[in-house]
Amino acid sequence: MRPPIILLREGVDQSQGLGQLISNINACHAIGEILSTTLGPRGLDKLIHNGNKAAIVTNDGATVMKELDIVHPAAKLLVEVAKSQDEEIGDGTTSVIVLATSFLDVARQYLEEGVHPQFICRCYRTALNAALTKINELSVSIDGGERDILERCAATTLRSKLVSDSRQFFAKMVVDAVLNLDEDMRLNDLGVKLVKGGSIEDSFFVPGVAFKRTFFYAGFEQQPKRFENPKILLLNVELELKAEGTAAEVRVDDPTKFQEIVDAEWAIIQRKLKECVECGANIVLSKKPIGDIATQFFADNGIFCAGRVPDEDIQRLSKCSGAVVLSTTSGITASNLGTCTLFEEKQVGSKRFNVFTGGNGRAATIVLRGGAKQFLEEAARSIHDAIMIVRRAKKAQKVVGGGGAIEMELSKYLHDRAMKMDGKAQLIVEAYADALENIPRALSNNSGFDSFETLNKLRSAHLKPEGKWMGVNIENGDTIDAMETFIWEPLVVKINALKAATEAACTILAVDETVKIPEHETTFDPGLPGQTKPRGGMQRGRGAGMMPGQ
Repeated sequence: MRPPIILLREGVDQSQGLGQLISNINACHAIGEILSTTLGPRGLDKLIHNGNKAAIVTNDGATVMKELDIVHPAAKLLVEVAKSQDEEIGDGTTSVIVLATSFLDVARQYLEEGVHPQFICRCYRTALNAALTKINELSVSIDGGERDILERCAATTLRSKLVSDSRQFFAKMVVDAVLNLDEDMRLNDLGVKLVKGGSIEDSFFVPGVAFKRTFFYAGFEQQPKRFENPKILLLNVELELKAEGTAAEVRVDDPTKFQEIVDAEWAIIQRKLKECVECGANIVLSKKPIGDIATQFFADNGIFCAGRVPDEDIQRLSKCSGAVVLSTTSGITASNLGTCTLFEEKQVGSKRFNVFTGGNGRAATIVLRGGAKQFLEEAARSIHDAIMIVRRAKKAQKVVGGGGAIEMELSKYLHDRAMKMDGKAQLIVEAYADALENIPRALSNNSGFDSFETLNKLRSAHLKPEGKWMGVNIENGDTIDAMETFIWEPLVVKINALKAATEAACTILAVDETVKIPEHETTFDPGLPGQTKPRGGMQRGRGAGMMPGQ
């Protein structure tokens, strides 16, 4: 009789086989059920309350996945998929999760019947390649420079957000912001500021840089608050008397020497301030503090100043105005200074904002107003998604019909293609096609209509050549031409969603064993090399010397 082999230490939980695979699929299915109700213009919001944070109201898939703090190892893969979709594309995070969980759900039946997971994955990838070829054929080219087209793409994204009632208002604002950027369209060049109070339609767009007034000292109110074509100096310099370090002391044997130290400190700060004035700047901004002495000095010289300006606002203003962020006040030249068309300090609700409009560079700021903090945060997430979509539409210049139209057309195409295949692959590709219909099904369910009837109408419509863009009409549960009604989505959003969802499903299907290793306290074994003895303890090992008197 062979002795038993102990491979893993005591307490390790090892699960494998079909049961473990089905368990992973069930965990992902639970995630899909949570997010499917948030899909589309009539999707419901989630109220997430963490004991250490304020409540969050959102229907953004990536935000929900991040805030739920999921611990299941297989379900965590879906969190990463949603995160990558959000970072890469900006929208479609809910669609990715719904598709991935649908692909897993339809695979469960075949797994239970003995079909190998790798065969299913191979068929899924075959179906994906066919779907990508077809979607590229179906896509419609647009002129990314036309403002109307970009506004329609933004409005389609905002239809499913908390600000859907004001989507036309924000669509124009988002397009204004994106068109005000340079060709790179970097997100860092576009700021979104939140101000509580007022209505959502009090939000406004600044073709430049705007930020909240920073901490200020006495003398600030005496400074001018408006300049036309000002010269702007940006610093990363502390303009105040430095406090001594902790437990620092200066020992002198003559009181006059102490006065010399004080005078030297004053001389340094005075030299810095004079250099700022002599360079001809009208506005001085610094990442570091500007103290009361400097504030009063600048006020006496008719200069506006602000310290502790956030780094992202300094960098945005540097690009907008052409100013260089300096780490010293010595040797400032005219080329180091920037300018803009107009600077003014404006009252926005209960806050004061420093607003810089115009300039040599390209930057933009959107100031959002609203009643509650949670509403403002969700509005900011909605605006972010719309900005990402407009950027993608402007770059890619290809769109497809939304409202579940493209999913239904791809499903029809894959069903036709599967009929020409042999063996089990036919059934797997058909299952993949059926899973695509879960997008229009969720849109119909979330709108309060019978999805069975809606899908039957969609299938009938897509059998006709002119019905390829028929999607779900959320107003009456009927069908609607997504292209004619401008329910457009950038092609890149759908392509990335299909790729990410398929790869996520294949990754989870390829896992047949989960090993859970519990946390344990590190023990010291003197027989093993490379270990450190525990602290504290007067333990005496083998061969240790005896203490005197023992």
